[in-house]
Amino acid sequence: MEYVASLAFAKEKDQQDTLNKFRAQFYFPQRNGKDAIYLCGNSLGLQPKNVKAAIEQELADWQQCAVEGYWAAKNPWLYYQQYCSKPLTAILGASQQELTVMNTLTVNLHLMMLSFYRPNKQRFKVLMEAGAFPSDQYAVETQVKFHGYDPESAIIEVSPRPGEHLIRLEDILEIINTESDSLALVLFGGINYYTATVF
Repeated sequence: MEYVASLAFAKEKDQQDTLNKFRAQFYFPQRNGKDAIYLCGNSLGLQPKNVKAAIEQELADWQQCAVEGYWAAKNPWLYYQQYCSKPLTAILGASQQELTVMNTLTVNLHLMMLSFYRPNKQRFKVLMEAGAFPSDQYAVETQVKFHGYDPESAIIEVSPRPGEHLIRLEDILEIINTESDSLALVLFGGINYYTATVF
């Protein structure tokens, strides 16, 4: 395929895209009477058209069942991690026994750090990517302070080299080797939300 910088080429390729049917499943903000071009999906993507009915179902179950919604709702709340994890198996390439659905990302990060971040006087530092998602950074700072350490000295952030946009693996490994006696935790998201770098 030879790329052509034209509207006609873009429309042709969009028609050929096997995923183009999914566009119709979302609401787009309107700008000057037209669908906005919306590329901000890292926090709050476009609203799916079926989400209102899904929320109304949960509200109706809450109204009708109260606490019994945990087992009597259309989608029993007690078992959400089981029926929500099944569709994720194909996306994540994992079996249903290898994953779970729970809480929010930040709550899960706090729970994981409470389990795995065990600092002491010698090993108290956390290595993470500079420019990680802000709530990830807030969670790490909170956990460091919770354990009585100063984020300025306890958090090491690895950045892209000057003039570059992506963090190099060798730079991460160099910091791990240099700080090996003081590192208590190495924490990287699987994918950088801003650059799409896969760690």
